[in-house]
Amino acid sequence: MRLATRENGTPDGELVVVSADGTRALAAGPRWPSLLAAIGQWHAAEGDLRSLAARVEAGEGRSLDPASLRAPLPRSWQWLDGSAFQAHADLMQVAFGTERIEHDKPLMYQGLSDRFYGPSAPIPFPDEALGIDFEGEFGVIVDAVPMGTSARDAMDHIKLIVQINDWSLRALAVPEMKTGFGWIQAKPACSMAPFAVTPDALGDGWKDGRVCLDLAIEWNGEPFGRANGREMGFGFHELVAHAAATRDLVAGTIIGSGTVANEAYAQVGSSCISERRAIEIIAHGAPQTGFMHFGDRVRMEARDSVGATPFGAMDQVAYKAGG
Repeated sequence: MRLATRENGTPDGELVVVSADGTRALAAGPRWPSLLAAIGQWHAAEGDLRSLAARVEAGEGRSLDPASLRAPLPRSWQWLDGSAFQAHADLMQVAFGTERIEHDKPLMYQGLSDRFYGPSAPIPFPDEALGIDFEGEFGVIVDAVPMGTSARDAMDHIKLIVQINDWSLRALAVPEMKTGFGWIQAKPACSMAPFAVTPDALGDGWKDGRVCLDLAIEWNGEPFGRANGREMGFGFHELVAHAAATRDLVAGTIIGSGTVANEAYAQVGSSCISERRAIEIIAHGAPQTGFMHFGDRVRMEARDSVGATPFGAMDQVAYKAGG
């Protein structure tokens, strides 16, 4: 099942159920006016939404205007982002000149959740000098998760999967890390691809709590990376269990994988600019690629083995805030 949120002038938008080819949709309201409302009562909402999905696949529904789509969850109660790809962690230590962190638990921080930019929204930043970077990743949306839920049981709480661009300001990241507190200024609002999908909709692309799809990224029209999500050191069920170790997770909590990265980065490229700069440091002793400029465009879309794009595409331009 594939879900999206259409602009309707309200903070949470209008929930629609979308055909597998992404061309038609049926509104889920009035009982389920938004995805935030539906995920809060998923045990009741899922059956209704799947009935609508069957109808839209049978040919019902109106044409879906991609320009009308916002993030599937334009806002939510909580956004927790992991760092589950060891290849990314290793490269970032090179990029930032930091020491390796020895740990046996997932790394995770709590970020801004009061807004998620839609898939085609232009993204405002205060200054190019802050090191504007994109970070392609996957995420899951859970229903209510009780404190102390095991990783095995956490799998049943993963209701939807999304594709995320976790924007970063690299010049601010290391100074904030050194304070010992979490990121604030280095992590502005994220973006989401237009469609949230149920795990079964990914078929073989969902395995062991991992999104086993290539994340194709283009920067200013040039191929940048196509890392696959299968190499997560911790699966999403383990990230959910980690987040719920000492607290309940409210329905609608979004948990991210961290930047998708593969050990074979020389062949598949990267999902963020900082990784490419680290690769250049390793190869040449210094970075050669700069960060984003105002007017730069980045496109991201996960692709399965036959080239289908279950989450749709994000295609966004950076611009100067207030400019």
